[in-house]
Amino acid sequence: MKQHLPRYALGLLLLLLLLGHSARLYQIPLINHLDSIIYDVKVRLTMPQGVDQRVVIVDIDEKSLAEQGRWPWGRDKLASLVNALFDRYGVKQVGFDVVFAEPDESSGLKSLEILAKGELHDAGGFQSTLRELRPRLDYDARFATALQSRPVILGYYFSSKEGGVSSGAVPPPAFPAGTFSGRRIAFTQWVSYGGNLPAFQQAAAGGGHFNPLVDFDGISRRVPLLVEYNGAYYEALALAMVRNLLGNPALTPGYPESASSTYAAMEWLDLKPKEGGPLRIPVDENVATLVPFRGYQGSFPYISATDVLSGRASRDQLAGRVVLVGTTAPGLMDLRATPVGAAYPGVEIHANLIAGLLDGTLKHKPAYILGADVLTVLLAGSLLIFLLPMLSPLRATVFAIIVLLLLLSLNFAFWHVANVVLPLANALMAIIALYAMNMSWGYFVESRSKRQLTGLFGQYVPPELVEEMSRDPENYSMAGRKAELTVLFSDVRGFTTISEGLEPEQLATLMNEYLGAMTVIVRKHRGTLDKYIGDAIMAFWGAPVDDPEHAKHAVLTALEMQAALPALNKELAARGWPTLKIGIGVNSGPMTVGDMGSPVRQSYTVMGDAVNLGSRLEGITKQYGVGIIVGELTREQLKKEFAFRELDRVRVKGKDEPVGIYEPLGQEGQAPRDELEELKLWQQALRVYRTQDWDQAEVMLLNLTRIKPRYLYELYGQRIQHLRKASPGADWDGAWTFDTK
Repeated sequence: MKQHLPRYALGLLLLLLLLGHSARLYQIPLINHLDSIIYDVKVRLTMPQGVDQRVVIVDIDEKSLAEQGRWPWGRDKLASLVNALFDRYGVKQVGFDVVFAEPDESSGLKSLEILAKGELHDAGGFQSTLRELRPRLDYDARFATALQSRPVILGYYFSSKEGGVSSGAVPPPAFPAGTFSGRRIAFTQWVSYGGNLPAFQQAAAGGGHFNPLVDFDGISRRVPLLVEYNGAYYEALALAMVRNLLGNPALTPGYPESASSTYAAMEWLDLKPKEGGPLRIPVDENVATLVPFRGYQGSFPYISATDVLSGRASRDQLAGRVVLVGTTAPGLMDLRATPVGAAYPGVEIHANLIAGLLDGTLKHKPAYILGADVLTVLLAGSLLIFLLPMLSPLRATVFAIIVLLLLLSLNFAFWHVANVVLPLANALMAIIALYAMNMSWGYFVESRSKRQLTGLFGQYVPPELVEEMSRDPENYSMAGRKAELTVLFSDVRGFTTISEGLEPEQLATLMNEYLGAMTVIVRKHRGTLDKYIGDAIMAFWGAPVDDPEHAKHAVLTALEMQAALPALNKELAARGWPTLKIGIGVNSGPMTVGDMGSPVRQSYTVMGDAVNLGSRLEGITKQYGVGIIVGELTREQLKKEFAFRELDRVRVKGKDEPVGIYEPLGQEGQAPRDELEELKLWQQALRVYRTQDWDQAEVMLLNLTRIKPRYLYELYGQRIQHLRKASPGADWDGAWTFDTK
């Protein structure tokens, strides 16, 4: 845990940075941009596609401009368009995504009226003719008459330009000034408007603004359903049309029960028509709603306005439909950037919103989503901060992917099932940033620690142990310490004679092959290679990596080293080189282990009485004619796992206390039955020998020699001859003393 503290601290700093964005203490533009991209992708992936026949767009397109003349058209033509839509085609409702802000003087009526008041004032025929022509030439009056008593909703726009001058008329506000004064709701506020001529607005059934909200990246994703102007609150064109369709029910703002003065709180608008169920419209903190784009451009039927005027349009496409009159002609500047198109007709934005309002399929991004984003980032980030440092790179990658998939699944479930838009970019950024930080830390910092460990221990310890140590480098050092370990010494017998019979190059090759083969066995059993001393090998177990089975691994190494000699000797004999015999001493006990030496040269090694005894045991292997001798403590730890032949109790040079020495025969259950029988007889002979019953001991040794001749039996026979002549005395402890190393 302690070694991960720097990573925890760095991860927490990253998390706090991202949480500040989620809590809106500040904004990180990159995350906002990424969130917008993700939202647009989700819109495109989940939009239903197809064509919605309920809303039809009567398009003032290039074809219409070519046939009917340039825009703006005369109001007589627009009156004909309205009359045709209702009288000939039987539409249910018409909405205009067009503003009629100025009087139409294209008929010449104003000029005729000036003449009637001037030069032709006394011309009776002119005056009477003018009276007859006035109704036909007053195009504005004709258009107002066409609007009268029909479900026509006019559009208008607001402006935020400072010093802007309002023109025309707007409909009565949906809510009067002061309605929300105590709520501190973040309405979109405007300073001026461009409305329709008062006569048109009075004749129409209603009106609504057609201002979408343009996000920081220039994309239109939302439409404010209510906006504030001079303290009053005005509705959007699509909302005004839907209200008119439903019989103009009152708008009721909706607040959660827990709303307070510190929380914007308006989360929906309710419509309760006389027929049918109530309609709940979700809104965000700006009282705006996300446009439910049905698909790319053309998701609603388009009919050219000139075809309606000329009677070429199909009545089946228009009868009983909601009609939006707008333009897609590029020169009329009503194309907007949206998630589904860089040049998307503004009139189709309103068509999508009308259809979404009627279907109740609007996505919801309420103000409390801020808290959800904070919670998501906090949970995902905390999991990664505290778990990634403890995992291997592969497991960390799998875990990060699982967290990422869970986050994506949760986000999509809210989107698809609950129609709630949860922010995603910041949580994604948290996962990616924390994963990248941990992987970078592992690569640049921990790999450095691993290289340091490899530099310190790589020449002593098997690579797999260095890998194990690198997972927790703080727990390993070369500082001296006391520990119970097992040491192994091996030596080539008669090495001086062998070296004298070979050329230097041959000797070097022989020793490289021998030492290489033996070192592989040491490392295989997790041993730490201490040093080569000429032809001798010194190794130990239990440090720097703790090994509870250090004695077992050392004995297995000794047995395998002896077992590997025949194959190696066969190769040496094939070259005409002498074969090798080795003696191995293994001993366990308390030792001092660490980096020892001088400022000039140091080595990671072991020291202590137990180490010295291990060296002495290797030296006396030839005295007993055996390949391996292990000390008493080693045998004590392994007596249930290995079969041992007790060789003797000895006092080695430098020690007064006798110790038992043993030859390992193999792991328990693997020794042949006849060898075990021989071992029992030997144990009996050894007990008799220590009672100084020389005759009985000699008979038993002769019997053992008949079973299988061994130098050990011959050695004890020689000792009996010696002890008969020089009695050890009644207090003899059965130990043999060696005066040399």
